[in-house]
Amino acid sequence: MWRKTRIFLEMIKIEHTLFALPFAFMGALLGSVVKFNQLPSWAQIGWILLAMVGARSAAMGINRVADKVFDAKNPRTSMRAIPAGLISSKEAIIFIIVSFVLLFVAAAQLNPLCMKLMPIAVFFLVFYSYTKRFTWLCHLFLGMAIALAPLGGWVAVTGEITLASIVFYIAIMFWLAGFDVIYACQDAEFDRNEGLHSIPARFGIPTALKLARAFHVVTAIGLLSLYFMTDLAWVYLLGVIVSFGLLFYEHLIVKPNDLTRVNTAFFTMNSTLSMVMFAVTFIDLVVYRV
Repeated sequence: MWRKTRIFLEMIKIEHTLFALPFAFMGALLGSVVKFNQLPSWAQIGWILLAMVGARSAAMGINRVADKVFDAKNPRTSMRAIPAGLISSKEAIIFIIVSFVLLFVAAAQLNPLCMKLMPIAVFFLVFYSYTKRFTWLCHLFLGMAIALAPLGGWVAVTGEITLASIVFYIAIMFWLAGFDVIYACQDAEFDRNEGLHSIPARFGIPTALKLARAFHVVTAIGLLSLYFMTDLAWVYLLGVIVSFGLLFYEHLIVKPNDLTRVNTAFFTMNSTLSMVMFAVTFIDLVVYRV
């Protein structure tokens, strides 16, 4: 049982939860303080956590099932759980269903708007896994799907969508799309050979990296805009400046002729950025204000 559990956790890259989960909590914290001038309850935080785990697990499971044929052909991904025969497609589908049930139950405990938006969330979580088959905009669809986590955190505690929450959503959407473009540079040649679509496969790696930088400029503008649109103070602004530095370094270490540090840029820099932004928001709204 423990071995199988470890395989499932590896299949969905549970460690990559560090990308979106801090932003989901940041959305909940920021939305609650902005609207109610109080912190989210522990119950809300718990249900948001379960919803996030359910949504992300379902999305990654769908992605692995959808891409199993391509993963088997790609030397970089051939040892993933399904192509390696460690998990069957049937087991993965059962896992996806259970994950969606967890998402549904968690959302039902939060507020009516969460339930009304559930079909939209499920659509994007399923749809983005198939976009590489027909459009190089797949990275943006991924961003639209995963950025539902911070927007969902905001909606979960406020029961509404505001302009600030939309700006937050767009900032995280382009952040995710940008680092997904960087990650996809590793498979540019494979994608072209298999008829798959991505920005690196369509425009080449040098142009792809430039577009990733442009995406992250949008992220920087969005995060900075939140400072002016909410009650955040200098602590948050300091975190934004640190995040700018992390984004700059991420693009500095990945070059068109040297992709050896893609994983550092993809995982280390981005997980650090999300945790920094949550930490400074927490300190700003909870510690500094006391």
